Amino acid sequence: MPTLVKRTTLIVRSLERSVGFYGEVLGLSKYYDDEIVLSGVGLAAGRRGDRTRLVIMRAEDPVVGMIGLLEFTEPAFAEPVAPRTRLGIGDIVFVMQGDDVHGVHQRALRFGARIHAAPHGFEVRGADGRELRMTTLSMWDPDDYFIEYNQRHG
Repeated sequence: MPTLVKRTTLIVRSLERSVGFYGEVLGLSKYYDDEIVLSGVGLAAGRRGDRTRLVIMRAEDPVVGMIGLLEFTEPAFAEPVAPRTRLGIGDIVFVMQGDDVHGVHQRALRFGARIHAAPHGFEVRGADGRELRMTTLSMWDPDDYFIEYNQRHG
């Protein structure tokens, strides 16, 4: 079997807020929700016996395009000092695509998301060499993960 990237898991401050953002703003649905007690072996965070809750949100595809939201519940992780405003090495950029960039923008504003760049025209050369035209929205999720949401044209 070829390697698939099925899911990226984000460590979040509040599952309820993050589930709300990915569900209400971006239209993902809840696929999985359970408590996980850490073994202390596989995850480079927390310790043996720490309690977490994992919710997996999914897009339309039933296998790929999932986002895990992991909250450390006992003990909780300390809050970051300040929200991110710039990206650097080690940071993540989620690139998402849909057909309602302006609706996503309005829902993100109502949710209170920080918008980096309102919907704007963008052109880039695709993998096949042809120009891709799109409208792009850039924003931060509730835990300062960066999202580029594109709506392609033509």
